[in-house]
Amino acid sequence: MDVIRAPWRMSYINSASRPPEEEGMPQCFICAYIAEANDAENLVVARGAHSFVLMNRYPYSTGHLMIAPYRHTADFTALLPEEYGEIFSFAQTAVTALGTCMKPEGYNIGLNLGRVAGAGLDTHIHMHIVPRWNGDTNFMSVTAETKVLPQALSETYNQLLEVWPTTKQS
Repeated sequence: MDVIRAPWRMSYINSASRPPEEEGMPQCFICAYIAEANDAENLVVARGAHSFVLMNRYPYSTGHLMIAPYRHTADFTALLPEEYGEIFSFAQTAVTALGTCMKPEGYNIGLNLGRVAGAGLDTHIHMHIVPRWNGDTNFMSVTAETKVLPQALSETYNQLLEVWPTTKQS
């Protein structure tokens, strides 16, 4: 197997592997992005009254979005009706926006609840919207164990902003 070095990921791996509540540790990145005003740097696509949409910095495929409530919780059953409603409304908007600018042929939409279920960040619930295309799993990932993303994050971000509705989510 070829080795591709990505040293910038180490800070993410280290911060994601420890609970954010540990003294001296940075807070969860979702909470940090909520508090910061630099949406373009943090790849925040939209903000609502109870939740927001951001691009995944380490996507499974081009256009991979995440939707999270502002409130820090890992408990799906504890989501308030207004949080749940806005998250799913944002999911519909995300599918519409991705369909407009990227023309995917399908989507994976879901939540990984708990580390054992695949959550990289298991302390702040978030939904994944992953656009998919026929043939997006190619020989690179199958035989070379290497992922190829055909578009820069900044380019995808700008495409989404062009088509994302500017009206506030209800």
